Amino acid sequence: MKLKDKNVFITGSGQGIGKQIAIAMAKEGANVAVSDINIENAGAAAQEIRSLGRKSIAIKLDVSKQNEVIAAFETFKNEFGVLDILVNNAGITKDTLVLRMKDDDWDAVINVNLKGTFLCSREAIKLMVKQQHGNIISMSSVVAFTGNPGQVNYSASKAGIVGLTKTIAKEYASRGIKANAVAPGFIQTAMTEAIPEKIREEMKKNIPLGYFGAPEDVANAVIFLASSDADYITGQVLHINGGMYM
Repeated sequence: MKLKDKNVFITGSGQGIGKQIAIAMAKEGANVAVSDINIENAGAAAQEIRSLGRKSIAIKLDVSKQNEVIAAFETFKNEFGVLDILVNNAGITKDTLVLRMKDDDWDAVINVNLKGTFLCSREAIKLMVKQQHGNIISMSSVVAFTGNPGQVNYSASKAGIVGLTKTIAKEYASRGIKANAVAPGFIQTAMTEAIPEKIREEMKKNIPLGYFGAPEDVANAVIFLASSDADYITGQVLHINGGMYM
C-alpha cells in the first residue's frame, strides 16, 4: 500500500492508460478523483475504484477550459480536503504532416495537452502551497525527444510539458512540492491495436526490447514517482520505452 490514504486527482482517467493509473493507485490505497471529458466513462471508473474500498468521485472536465478546471478543483477540495497527488494524463492527437496541419488542429492539441497540463498544475499548486506538500506527475512522450513525422503538434505539446515540469520543480521545491514527468514509448492500447500488423512489426524494430509496453508499465512508473520511494526525485523525466530512446 504505497499510497495509503493519499488523495489523487487524475485527468483523462475514464479510459485507457489514465484509467489503468487510477485503478492501480487505488489498489495501492489511494482515494481517486476520476476526471474525464466523458462523464460516463469517468463514472464507471470511479465505481470500479469504490468497489476496491477506496473513495472516488467522477468529474466531467475539459482541461483546456479554465472555468471547468477551476470548478473541478473546487469540487475536489470540497470532497477530499487535501490534494496529495495530481496526475496530468489528459491528451489528444490530431496527426498530419506540417504542411497539411490546420491551425485548429494545432490549437486543439496544444490547448488540451500543454495548456491543460498548465491549468491543472496551477490549480493544484494553489492547494499544495497552503499544505506545504504535493506531487505533480505529468504525461510527456518519447516523441517529445525524438520527434515523429505527422505529429508536430503532439510532439511540441509533449516537449512543452517537460519544460513546464522542470520549471514547476524549481519554483516550488521549497514549498514541499515535487514535479516529474513520465515519457511513454509505444504502449499497447486500443490506438496501437488499430495500426495494421505490418506497420506495428516495423515499429517494433525500433524498440531494442522488441515489443510494445503495457499500460501497467506506465502505471507502475507513476506509482513509483507518487510514492515515498521517490522522495528525493524532482524535475526529472522517467522514460518508459523499451530502449527506443536512450
